[in-house]
Amino acid sequence: MEFHHISVMADEVIENLKIKPNGIYVDCTLGGAGHSSRIAGALNEQGVLLGIDQDTEAVNAAKERLAHCVCDVRIIHDNFAHLEQILIDQGIEKADGFLFDLGVSSHQIDDAGRGFSYMHDAVLDMRMDKDAKLTAQIVVNEYSQERLTEIIKNYGEERWAKRIAAFIAETRKTTPIQTTGQLVDVIRRAIPAAVRKNMQGHPAKRVFQAVRIEVNNELNILEESFKCAVRHLNKNGRLAIITFHSLEDRIAKNTLRLMARGCICPPEVPFCVCGHEKQLKLCGRAATPSETETDDNSRARSAKLRVAEKII
Repeated sequence: MEFHHISVMADEVIENLKIKPNGIYVDCTLGGAGHSSRIAGALNEQGVLLGIDQDTEAVNAAKERLAHCVCDVRIIHDNFAHLEQILIDQGIEKADGFLFDLGVSSHQIDDAGRGFSYMHDAVLDMRMDKDAKLTAQIVVNEYSQERLTEIIKNYGEERWAKRIAAFIAETRKTTPIQTTGQLVDVIRRAIPAAVRKNMQGHPAKRVFQAVRIEVNNELNILEESFKCAVRHLNKNGRLAIITFHSLEDRIAKNTLRLMARGCICPPEVPFCVCGHEKQLKLCGRAATPSETETDDNSRARSAKLRVAEKII
């Protein structure tokens, strides 16, 4: 299957990164190089584009798409959780811009064999990195009922988490849940018919999101990765983060806000003892896609773009 992914808010990303032709830019979520191809197109022979992705198919597609760029293109098959070491290995102390485009790609969703979609019956997988050991099948069949409840509630923000986890636990006693279709069926049975009738969107959407986040450890790596990027930004360099659900966005918003503050001592402390230094300037409020873009790409509807600039 040919790698296909529609990059969200591509124009806004390029505008906000304020690309210098001879600068160094790091795309921490390379995907099919939609954003990166635009960044590379604005760079000259002295410019550097470093792209990182844990998906082998994305890496191969990006290499092909960026093959004819005039800048120095470096593509790394890895998780941005290892950003610090990747930068060290590449000899990059400071960069002029970092981009994080979070969540699952259109290609990963549309490729039924990857097991991300509740719309296609396939083996439960959901690994962004096919070499990773943890799969959705393991989460659904081997995690305790209590842990499943916690994951579905916290990562999926699903009000029926406890009941869905109970149905999963009961079902797997006799039949392992091995496919996306089986999981969807269990979720449908767990959520009362009257509730399903009035639900917005697919009833399995939140559960699939929760399991996917757990499989790929998506949330736990965000804060430190954002802070690492800021540490390695040049003065006036920019960090751009695209999120697709409230959990990601909350982490992005809170991390950037904290780094855009000076003293964080409690109000009752008469003088500063924390030594916390303001590092960023927030570049306006979170941006959302235009109506035209969401009409063309319904998956862009939930996207938010947050941008900050290094000031020290």
